[in-house]
Amino acid sequence: MTEAERKLAAILSADVVGYSRLMAEDEAATISTLTDYREEIAMLVRQHRGRLVNSQDWRQQGDGGRRGFTRQCFAW
Repeated sequence: MTEAERKLAAILSADVVGYSRLMAEDEAATISTLTDYREEIAMLVRQHRGRLVNSQDWRQQGDGGRRGFTRQCFAW
C-alpha cells in the first residue's frame, strides 16, 4: 500500500447573510447584486491562482460558494 499524498491548501467559503430575506424582499435586486459580487470574486480568485473547489456552478449553489488555493500565500 502506498502512502497517501498530502496537499496543503487554503479554502475560501462564502455565504450571504439574510439571503432568504433579501430574496423575499426584492428577488431581482438580490440576484443582480449577487451576480456582480460573484463576478468580482471570480476575478480576484483567478488573480490569486485559485480555483473552484466543488464541481457545481455558482448558480446551483444558491448564495454560497467555495474556492481553493494551492498555496496559502495565494489566498491573501
